[in-house]
Amino acid sequence: MNNDAQWSPAFRYVVGGVYFVAFVAFLFYAHDAIRNLVIAAFVAYLINPAVVYLTSSTTMTRRTAVNLVYFSSLILLVGVPATLAPIFYDEVQVVVQDLLDISTQLSATLMEPVKIGTLVFHLEEWGQSLSQVQGDILTPLPEEALRWLETTSLGFLWFLIILVSVYIFLSEWHRMREKMFSFVLPPYRAEMEELYKRIRRVWMAYLRGQIVLMIIVGVVFTVLWLGMGIPGALVLGVLAGLFTLVPDVGPFIAVSIAAGVALLEGSTWIDLPNFWIAAIVVATYLVLINLKNFFLRPIIMGRSVHMHEGLVFIVIMIATILEGILGALLVVPIVASVVVISGYIQRRVLGLPPFEDDGDRQFVAPPEAIKPRRKWTQKEREERLNSKNDSDSPMPVAPLQADSQPPSHPAPKKINK
Repeated sequence: MNNDAQWSPAFRYVVGGVYFVAFVAFLFYAHDAIRNLVIAAFVAYLINPAVVYLTSSTTMTRRTAVNLVYFSSLILLVGVPATLAPIFYDEVQVVVQDLLDISTQLSATLMEPVKIGTLVFHLEEWGQSLSQVQGDILTPLPEEALRWLETTSLGFLWFLIILVSVYIFLSEWHRMREKMFSFVLPPYRAEMEELYKRIRRVWMAYLRGQIVLMIIVGVVFTVLWLGMGIPGALVLGVLAGLFTLVPDVGPFIAVSIAAGVALLEGSTWIDLPNFWIAAIVVATYLVLINLKNFFLRPIIMGRSVHMHEGLVFIVIMIATILEGILGALLVVPIVASVVVISGYIQRRVLGLPPFEDDGDRQFVAPPEAIKPRRKWTQKEREERLNSKNDSDSPMPVAPLQADSQPPSHPAPKKINK
């Protein structure tokens, strides 16, 4: 077999074009699978720092660290809710029954004309609509139940795929990365590795911004629930900080838990019915979480990835409209990564060096912001020099003046034999 035979350039271009078109078609056809794999990759990216810490600070192998972090996260994600579900089952039934009673009473009230002084309001249509909604919730149609069961089963299968994919990404990413770099021609491999490092800095900066945002939200809501006298304020605040990572769904889960606690337990010092305490909790949470979404998050994310706060707000809103939760969660680091890649391509097209700088200061806090350097005056420098000379040498050494010359040594005498 002749191993020296190579394809002609024209044939290679044709095969490369066909391969690229087939790859794009596959992405379009399997976009649901790609979406869930992206979710798995992002989850693996979030918990990968724990794996790196264990492998660098202990004698664990990467496989052992991956198993420890992965199964610990799995226990927290699945085991804790499954353990707490039976405990809160009775309380949830009581809350649901109370809500149904309130809905029934409100519907009966709206069915009668509401008189306020000389004014009479006819809200019978609202009462009928509320009764119809309640009936639809309590007595779903069989086909709707089957559709709900099918959707739930499909979601469970995707959840299993995400779990397995997260483990694969954690344990095999270094091999996958090396395999991707092996497809790059040797003259350009160093550039691709540097480009990968710069994109990785973008995502690490985004992760730091998310951690800062979670801490701020957790502290604010912990203090707020403590001030309102809500039982379990610390746990509710921590949950609010953790759930803020997931747009839309996370805040909804956090406010549902807080409202449920307020509806069951009320406040320790506010003398109002539990229903109104829960309503105050929901209203306060909605106001603060919207302030976080519209002001705090764009500022923190923009400064983390070096993007304008207004641009961050715009791309988050657009991604939320187009792609929902996943788009809002990933759009900021994706846009920042596209900016880095576009800069590299632009410089290569213009015939410039691939990178404008060495990249050491990109997406990292400058040393001046961590520990600013002090500027010494001329007098302080001379005093420090004198003190150093006094401590280092057994004899005092006078500092050289600007117009003085170094001491001259006599020339050695010539000895005639």
